[in-house]
Parts: sequence; C-alpha cells; structure tokens
Amino acid sequence: MTIIELLLVGIGLGMDACSIAVCKGLCMKVMNWNKAFIIALYFATFQLIMPLIGYYLGNNIGDHIKKYGHIIAFILLVLLGINMLKEALSKDDYHLDDDVSFKKMLMPSIATSIDALTVGTTFSLLDVNILNAVIIIFIVTFILSFLGTKVGQLFKERYRSKASIVGGVILIIMGIKMLI
Repeated sequence: MTIIELLLVGIGLGMDACSIAVCKGLCMKVMNWNKAFIIALYFATFQLIMPLIGYYLGNNIGDHIKKYGHIIAFILLVLLGINMLKEALSKDDYHLDDDVSFKKMLMPSIATSIDALTVGTTFSLLDVNILNAVIIIFIVTFILSFLGTKVGQLFKERYRSKASIVGGVILIIMGIKMLI
C-alpha cells in the first residue's frame, strides 16, 4: 500500500475516535489541552495496538473477529450514546465529566479500535509494512482526536445541550451502522 492509501485508512479509522473526542470535548467545563492530549493519546494508542494484534492473528482468528467485532462495537457505542443522551437531557451540570482516567477512556478506546483489529487482519493478507501502517494510523488518529476535542469544546460553548444530544445520537447511529 502507498502512503496515500495508508493515510486514507488512517483517516477512516481515526474518524470514529475523532467523533468520540468531540463528545469528550463537549463534556469539558473548560478547554484543557493536557486532557485533549491524553484523550488523543488513548485513541491513537489503541488504534496502533489493534492493527498489530490483527496483523499477527492473521486469517485464523480474523474470521471470528469479523463475525462478532461489529456486535461488540455496536453495544459499546450505543451504551456510550445512551449515556451521553441521558446526561444531555439532565438539568444538572454534574454530568460534565472531563475525566480521562483509564477507567473512563478504556471502553471508548476499545469501541473505536475494533475496526482497526479487522484492518490489521486484512493487512496480514496484503503486502503492507505493518510498522509504517500503524505509525501512520497512530499519527492521523492522534491529530484527529486532539482537534476533535477542541471542536467539541467550541460547540459546547455555543450549543452545549443540543450538541450533546447530537453527539449521543451520532454515537448510537455509529453503533447501529457497525451492526448493519
């Protein structure tokens, strides 16, 4: 694969993480660049690890991942979306959760990287330099997620509850899309 093709794969994989980073930015009371960096690092790291795992698992287990990975992603994304809708419709400000702990970031990081696991499995069938591929995916996902956090914060300042509702609906739609 060419670098351009790998960049396009990176953008495709990174867009899910970017969407959730936007949602995370919506939850920030004030923009915190350190937290934006941490959010981007979580998503990019999982987008780096999952294709490596998929690449080394190859075709044997890859069929099972393809068979059930979309169901797992569906469940995780829908749960995140429902939670975000619930928080958006709440009248209290306590739901503004800008926590970037491992516990809070694990589920969305896994949900957005399951498709990367399948891509890694596909890479094992193609003539792809896996190291170059995962580095490009990491960089692209990091940039998209970092910027996504800021975009979420910008929307929050103007349209907080409406944007949170839209963000929750987007996550649910992404989950349903993964199932279909």
